[in-house]
Amino acid sequence: MRWLILGEWRAHRLRALVAVLAIAVGVALGFAVHLVNSAALDSFQRAVATVSGSADVQVRARSPAGFAEDLYPALVRTPGVAMASPVVELPATTGQLRRPGDAAPVAGGRLTLIGLDMLRAATVTPSLVGRPLHDTAGQLDADSVFLSRAVLEMSGRRVGEAISITAAGRASRFIIAGVLAGAGDEQRLAVIDIAEAQARYGQIGRLQRLDVKLAKGAERDAVLAAISKRLPLDAELVTAAREEQRADALSRAYRVNLGMLALVALLTGGFLVYSAQSLSVARRHSQFALLRVLGLKASGLIAQVVIEGLVLGVIGAVLGLGLGWALADLAITRFGGDLGGGYFSGARARVGLPPLAALGFGALGLATAVIGSLVPALAAARAQPAVALKGSGDVQDPRHRPLAWPALTLLAAGGLAALAPPIADLPILGYGAMALLLAGGVALMPALARWLMAPLARLGSPLPALDLAIRRLWGAPGQASVALCGIVASTALMVAMAVMVSSFRQSVDDWLVAVLPADLYLHLEGAEAGGIDAGAQARLAAVPGVAAVRFQRNMPLRLAADRPAVQLMAMGVGDRGLPLIAQVPVPAGATPVWVSEPMAWLYGWKPGERRRLPLGTGTVDVVVAGVWRDYSRQFGAIALPMAAYARATGDATASEAAITLAPGADPSKVQAQLQAALPAAVAGQALFGRPGDMRRIALNIFDRSFAVTYALEAIAILIGLAGVATTFSAQTLARAREFGMLRHIGVTRGQVLAMLGSEGAGLGLVGALAGAGLGLVMAQVLIHVVNPQSFHWTMDTAIPWPLLGGLVAALVVAAAGTAALAGRRALGPAAVQSVRADW
Repeated sequence: MRWLILGEWRAHRLRALVAVLAIAVGVALGFAVHLVNSAALDSFQRAVATVSGSADVQVRARSPAGFAEDLYPALVRTPGVAMASPVVELPATTGQLRRPGDAAPVAGGRLTLIGLDMLRAATVTPSLVGRPLHDTAGQLDADSVFLSRAVLEMSGRRVGEAISITAAGRASRFIIAGVLAGAGDEQRLAVIDIAEAQARYGQIGRLQRLDVKLAKGAERDAVLAAISKRLPLDAELVTAAREEQRADALSRAYRVNLGMLALVALLTGGFLVYSAQSLSVARRHSQFALLRVLGLKASGLIAQVVIEGLVLGVIGAVLGLGLGWALADLAITRFGGDLGGGYFSGARARVGLPPLAALGFGALGLATAVIGSLVPALAAARAQPAVALKGSGDVQDPRHRPLAWPALTLLAAGGLAALAPPIADLPILGYGAMALLLAGGVALMPALARWLMAPLARLGSPLPALDLAIRRLWGAPGQASVALCGIVASTALMVAMAVMVSSFRQSVDDWLVAVLPADLYLHLEGAEAGGIDAGAQARLAAVPGVAAVRFQRNMPLRLAADRPAVQLMAMGVGDRGLPLIAQVPVPAGATPVWVSEPMAWLYGWKPGERRRLPLGTGTVDVVVAGVWRDYSRQFGAIALPMAAYARATGDATASEAAITLAPGADPSKVQAQLQAALPAAVAGQALFGRPGDMRRIALNIFDRSFAVTYALEAIAILIGLAGVATTFSAQTLARAREFGMLRHIGVTRGQVLAMLGSEGAGLGLVGALAGAGLGLVMAQVLIHVVNPQSFHWTMDTAIPWPLLGGLVAALVVAAAGTAALAGRRALGPAAVQSVRADW
């Protein structure tokens, strides 16, 4: 068996190489996605553990506005609570300070500012307590700040130097007293005394967090229930389990989709293994028949073919695991721990090598190779030795009509699976539908090839070469289907992804045009807890060259402890700039809100419904006035009138501004005047953008987020073309006796090559069209099932016709050229010798 297998591989190295690479690519992509996301989640969980310390539970504010600090003494008096550490936690940025000797100011960046009661935090969250390098009293010094290494690196400062930190619309200057040794390398934290945080940043009487330690022996559930009863509406109880659920939900859909795409690539590799093994079996029918006559049992023949696939799978799996680790390391270095998805911004993940995951993905590669070899092995065992000894090729009677009902059953099952709801908020059956559609499309190839060639076979052709090619394709649909298998699988996968990405990109571009109607935009970075006050808003509106300004207040709002926060957007009435897809009239006197598609999906908010929105210390009764399309906030957004927000919270500040310029105004000059009109405290947070630049940046981020998908498309094309070359090479070599007979009866060498080229072009055209058609159907599943169930937004289909046309043309030319080149090699021996070998 070893001699037979090695002899086969030595004779057809390219076929074995393509099969190995197909398995390796699928395993590598799946393993790489798993490693990258595992590393990112581990990094995220380490950051959560650092912030939580040894606290048993946390009480967190629903928004950066915080909750009343009166809750602190009330909670400490709760039976079963041993200690609580009050925390002020604010989104912040470093200012732009000029250090002596600097040629230019040091640019600022985002961080989290934490105010601690150092004495209590030393017990509950000791990793957040800084250690001064020189004076131990520096912990309580009013101007002292302790920075994580990431913030030191970002700001370019050193211990002992000054740094400006802006938060809640205010800026303050501190002296760096030391480093937070307990913070991770990826965490951007700054810690000051809690009294200074409240006084300097307008948080008197407010807290954003309470870290709670329970008493030893206390009944946890009873204590948590007692704490929950004491909480106001603007606070919630958070446990470690819920925080882990929130972290998992942050990128779960993104991780699952990338993993599923990798498994689809592995499935495509399985089809290519099946194609290669089927052609190998067809070429060796005579060899297998001779072995059967000499006493080899059918089970032994099956074992030989399956072991060939198993060895290919072992090589491909080992190669794929190594390649996957290298891809994961490259992806983290190039795109970050979220593959460019933006879920773990700033995280510095480290790639590990989990043995169980490696074994799992390796086993998937082996299973794919074995299953891809099993069907050809069973077909070889069923062949009659006496018939097979007479020749190789298609043993099927040309008069036998290939069955279509199994393939149609698979396609129907795929259609039904696409209509199913999500499982655990994931499109599991949606991907199952894609697998069924792909299997059904490939299984339909024999019947489809016979059906397409039947009219041409009846009509015939005056050209002998073309007539021979048509009758060959009609009479040997089994071999045609084997040749088409890899083409259809790889083409369908590539087309499905290309159409999905093209549709998504076009929808995002159209959405950006709709939501960016102004001439200039202002955004305050890290201003979730405060921003531009009413006086500054009036000064900005009065800047020469400004025709109109629409102010907006954005802030995160936690509606569920186990889900990421939604985005609350307070904006002017009548000028929302929202691309509505559903709208209903609102009763007079009611407070309207407009929710994004993800918000409607995740929380079940529907137009016309009455809901209660927790704002400030109470709730606001609102009516859902409409649903709008939003591609930038995956976990939901709520837009409400600015006046309603101000009444409920007492906050009249703004963090965004959309500016319409007067006719003839110079955008650069107006931008400079707007920058000068901003309060000094928030001037360092200001970022200006123009619609064209913002669209370009957004689309660049989109392309980076789908970099893995683009790579998968390119790999699918290369594997498909390599499969075409291998398929036709093996088929033409297996038909050497047929070519010898044709030459013996007078068919010229040129006519044989023309026949092969016509066959290749026909198969390439049928495979490309069938793959493109199947890919368009699979794309609809991705667009209308997988994407809404994963990310909770919809899109319009946009088909990249030039790409599809180029793909079909490339496959036809590649198939025809490969068949003709392979035919030249097969026509090398003398015609008489080829015929003599058949007797």
